[in-house]
Amino acid sequence: MAYVPAAFILAGMAAYTLFAGADFGAGLWMLLAYGPDAPKTRAEVRQAMGPVWEANHVWLIFVLVVCWTGYPVAFGSIASTLAIPLTAAAVGIIFRGAAYALRGQGTSRSAETVMALSSVLTPFSLGTVVGAIATSRVPVGNAAGNVVTAWLNVPSVLIGVLAVAFSGYLAAVYLAADSVRGTSPGLTRGSRGRGFRARALAAGVVSGAVALAGLLVMRHSGLDLTRGLALVMVTVSGVAGLATMVLCWRSRFQLARLSAALAVAAVVAGWAAAQAPRLLPGMTVTQAAAGRATLIAIVIAVAAGAVVLIPSLALLYTLFLRGRLDAPEEAHAAGVPAVPVPPAHVPAARLPAAHVPAARVPAARVPGPRSAAGHPPSRGWAAVAIIGLLAGAGLLVFTDPAWLHGIGVACFLACAVSTFVLAGDRDGE
Repeated sequence: MAYVPAAFILAGMAAYTLFAGADFGAGLWMLLAYGPDAPKTRAEVRQAMGPVWEANHVWLIFVLVVCWTGYPVAFGSIASTLAIPLTAAAVGIIFRGAAYALRGQGTSRSAETVMALSSVLTPFSLGTVVGAIATSRVPVGNAAGNVVTAWLNVPSVLIGVLAVAFSGYLAAVYLAADSVRGTSPGLTRGSRGRGFRARALAAGVVSGAVALAGLLVMRHSGLDLTRGLALVMVTVSGVAGLATMVLCWRSRFQLARLSAALAVAAVVAGWAAAQAPRLLPGMTVTQAAAGRATLIAIVIAVAAGAVVLIPSLALLYTLFLRGRLDAPEEAHAAGVPAVPVPPAHVPAARLPAAHVPAARVPAARVPGPRSAAGHPPSRGWAAVAIIGLLAGAGLLVFTDPAWLHGIGVACFLACAVSTFVLAGDRDGE
C-alpha cells in the first residue's frame, strides 16, 4: 500500500514531463527563433500552446498534493533543502503565465521574451531538484541539507540541462506533427513541417548526447541506471529515441509524437526503478509513507478525481489536435487558411447567411437597478464578499468543531459567489 502514492507521483511526473515539458520546449523554440521565418515560427508556437498551456500544470499540482499527503516527512525535507530551485521554478511558472496573458497588450515582443526565458528556467530548476534527490543530497529533516550545494552541483545541473533538452525535443516533434494539420496557399504539408523536423532531429541528437553523459555521471554519483529494470527502461528509451529520429526523417510525425513520448517517459521510469526502494538517504518509501487510513483516502480521492479529470483532459486534447481550438488570428499568422471572405461587389442579399455580417449596434448604457435606499446592489455583494472572507478564515483557523468548519467553508463559497457577481456587474458597466 505504501507504494501506491509513489506510483501516482511517478505517473504525474511522467504526464507533466510529456505535456508541460513540451509546452516549455515551445517557449525555448520561441526564444531561439531568428531570421525571416521567426514571426511565423512564433505564431505557430502560440497557436499550438494556446489552448492547453494552463491545463498542463494540473499534473504538477497533483504530484505536490500526493507527495505531501502520502510522504509528509520526505516532502518537508525536499521542500526545505531545495527551497531555492523550487522557488525559481514557481517564479518561472508565474512569470510565464503573466507574460503569456500580456502578450497582446502592446508589449508582445517583450512578453514573449519573458515567457521564453521562463520556459527555460522552470524545467531547469525542476531538473536540478530531481538530480539532488537522485544523488542523495537531500537528507531527512527540516533544511538538513545544504540549500545551495544540494542542487548546484555537476550531476544536478546536468539533469537540469537534460530537462531543458527533453522539453525542446518533445516540443519540436509535437510542433512538427501539429504544423501539418493545415496548409496555406503555396505551402505543402512537407514544407510546413520541414522547419520543426530539422529542430526535432537536432534536439534529438542533443538530448541523446546529454542523456548518455547523464547516464555516466549519475552512475558515479550513486544512481546506477545500468542494471535491472532501470537498464530495461534505458534501453526502451534509446530504441524509442532512435525510432523517433527515423520517423521524423521520413516525416511520419504522428507516430514520432508517440515514440518521442515513450522515450522521455521511459527515462522517468528508469530513474524511479534505479532509486527504489530508497526515497531519501536512510529512508525507504515504506518508512516515509503516511498512515494506512491516509493512504486509503489518497487512493479514493485520486480515483474520484480521475473520473472527472481524465475525460476532461481527453476532450481538451482531442479538440486541440483536431484544430477546433485554434485562435483565428494566430492560425492566420501561422499560415493556416482562414475562412474565405466573399468579394465586396456581391450584394449581401445573394450571400449565404454565414457570410452576412451581423450589424454592430452600440450598446446603450442603461443605469443598473438600485435598491430602495438608492445605492447600487453591488455594495451589498461587496459586503457579503468581505464578511464571507473574514468569517470563513476565522472559523477555519481559530475553531476546532467540524460543524464550525462547515460554516466557514460556506462563508468562503458565499465570498466566491459574490465576487463573481461583482465581476459581472463591472463587465456590464
